[in-house]
Amino acid sequence: MARRKIKRGPTASSAILFGEEVRHARESAGYTQERLGKELHLDRTVISRTESGRRKPPADELEETERLLNTGGLLKRLCNGVDWSAQIDHPDWFQTHADSEAEAVGAYVFQTDYMHGLLQCRDYARAMFEAGGTGEHPEVIEGRVAARLARQKRFLAEGGPQLVVLLDESAIRSVVGGPRVMMRQMQHLLDIARRENIVLQIVPFTARTTIINSSMVILEMPDGQHSVYSENLDKGNPCDDPIIVSGHRHRYDRLRGDAHTAGESLTLIAEAMEGFRDDAERARRGQLAQEQPQRHERRRLHRGGPRISRSRSRA
Repeated sequence: MARRKIKRGPTASSAILFGEEVRHARESAGYTQERLGKELHLDRTVISRTESGRRKPPADELEETERLLNTGGLLKRLCNGVDWSAQIDHPDWFQTHADSEAEAVGAYVFQTDYMHGLLQCRDYARAMFEAGGTGEHPEVIEGRVAARLARQKRFLAEGGPQLVVLLDESAIRSVVGGPRVMMRQMQHLLDIARRENIVLQIVPFTARTTIINSSMVILEMPDGQHSVYSENLDKGNPCDDPIIVSGHRHRYDRLRGDAHTAGESLTLIAEAMEGFRDDAERARRGQLAQEQPQRHERRRLHRGGPRISRSRSRA
């Protein structure tokens, strides 16, 4: 599939300009990335991400960087002029799809097992990346979360592109990050489903899911062309072959016919949210039940311990 290039505006390139100024100031001040990172209590890779324009430093870090490098407020001014939501930091194998998604006028999704990236709330997205087990630095994880949420903005904006998502029932039953995270995720689904351009439908376990045996996305582009995207663990598979795309669109339509209606689906999501709420409350009570004997034991040991004589001042 030919890669569709997105024209980057001044706000996108300004992140690179900001990063280059940080690098220039660092080198002019005689700092290496390692030394600057040590002064800021950060890993060298974090400094590298900042200098490549892929990371927005927090306000306190930026202030300390200005002080160390003696830049007189230049970095802060440049940083404030960057549209950081435009800085997408995706894996190379995903970037082609991300570029197409950013231009699409419609996205038609079938997702199994977990929430699709365009539907994830912040806590759910963070839990997904943390569960990956790659041992990535927290700064890297936060960067990936920000990139994922940035993809959603145009679909959540007023008059955004059409987004139709068929969620396999497993996606609202599988627990990611614990019941409290799932509560917030279910509420997020209920909130975004109110938007006119977004349709959510749950595909029940009893549906003919063999029609489509993996998650996929069909994108409708401004020129009327369609493409289909699927992925495995470490590789994306975009395709715009008309015959293949037509076959996937046909199977998608059949599967949508087996899905619950939008209203029925929202009822299922609300019921799932209440179930996770109950799970969270049971977990809280269980934790309290475990803590009470421990506190009692600590008090018993304290009362049975040696008495310590303390002198008292007389009035």
